[in-house]
Amino acid sequence: MKIDFLEKHITPLSPIKTSLEAKGEPVEEIKGVLFDIYGTLFISESGGINISEKNKNRYEKINKLLTRYSISSNSENLLPGNLLPENLLKDLFGKIKEKHEELKQKGVDYPEVEIDRIWAEVIKINDMDLIRKFAAEYDFIVNPVYPMPGLEKTISTLKKRNILMGIISNAQFYTQFLFELFFNLKAEELGFDSDLIFFSYRYGYAKPSSHMFRLAAKELEKRGLNVQSVLYIGNDMRNDILAAKKEGFQTALFAGDKRSLRLRQDEPECKDIKPDFVITDLIQLLDFTIQQHVF
Repeated sequence: MKIDFLEKHITPLSPIKTSLEAKGEPVEEIKGVLFDIYGTLFISESGGINISEKNKNRYEKINKLLTRYSISSNSENLLPGNLLPENLLKDLFGKIKEKHEELKQKGVDYPEVEIDRIWAEVIKINDMDLIRKFAAEYDFIVNPVYPMPGLEKTISTLKKRNILMGIISNAQFYTQFLFELFFNLKAEELGFDSDLIFFSYRYGYAKPSSHMFRLAAKELEKRGLNVQSVLYIGNDMRNDILAAKKEGFQTALFAGDKRSLRLRQDEPECKDIKPDFVITDLIQLLDFTIQQHVF
């Protein structure tokens, strides 16, 4: 899919400083780094991938989007009685909830949906390419994103040092477009290992489930790497730090943007959890890594 249609939604964003300061040291030599995306590699205005009902103030933009895609309250594509955009979004959240309940019944602890399939049920259009374009534009409207300062330098330096890089993120199909949109390169071309990219929509499990972390640990084991020599970095104490620690990864809390920092101090399960270190700028990662031999 060509992604130039998303360029009009790019809005420069700057991180909002937090009260935390960088601290800590790696437990042992870091040979690999796995990243969260929203709120860590990319500034996320809503703080994450979740399509939130708090974004209702964006109704005007959503209405224009619906008009461009010829989706209206009189369209046969919509469920009977829909008024846009309020009821459309109500249907969206309702379908997501239904799918979550279905997956929970099958034993999935933290379910994830494929949002293009959800939208297909909501707007009743058979053209999946059209639905995917609509879904991508919708998300860029409700959740504007922009690269974190130092992102390109950080990953290019890690690549030069032969530090293995991967991603574990709550994400949808359009998440992969971010790298192409801002850097004109796919994630793999920037240095991320294709076998270490775990997007939640592909697996039906979302963080803080251990599912994707376990898959990553197995892949690392195939390469002769102990998870203790691999760092996971994210902005959420439960979804990222707690989940990664359970599988034995070193952890770094990214506290570079107030919007997305999730300390979760009132949640019992996070009360005694501490990251191995805290960073407030992605560039700080370079202080903890050294040149590695090619695996």
